[in-house]
Amino acid sequence: MPKVKNVEKKIWDVEGFEIRFMMNGKDVKGHKEGLPQYKYQNAAKDNMTVDEWREKRFNSSYPGYQVEVLDVDGNAEVGQKKLSTVRDSYIDED
Repeated sequence: MPKVKNVEKKIWDVEGFEIRFMMNGKDVKGHKEGLPQYKYQNAAKDNMTVDEWREKRFNSSYPGYQVEVLDVDGNAEVGQKKLSTVRDSYIDED
């Protein structure tokens, strides 16, 4: 079973944003093992909110864990923010 850091990488690859696994309000370190791999192959729709993504994709896959969806600066995004806005924060501005 994958480590937390591998699941975080898979979510980045599929969804286009970084996340932080949490348990009881504390960061779960990347070397923790025993999680199922992220099962989705396609990104969630851009108009989905952070809260909807948590509920529909994360919580069903990782019960007992919480998640923070992060912007490019590593700040946790609010639940009503659209995934398109989160993803756009990672686009390099030239």
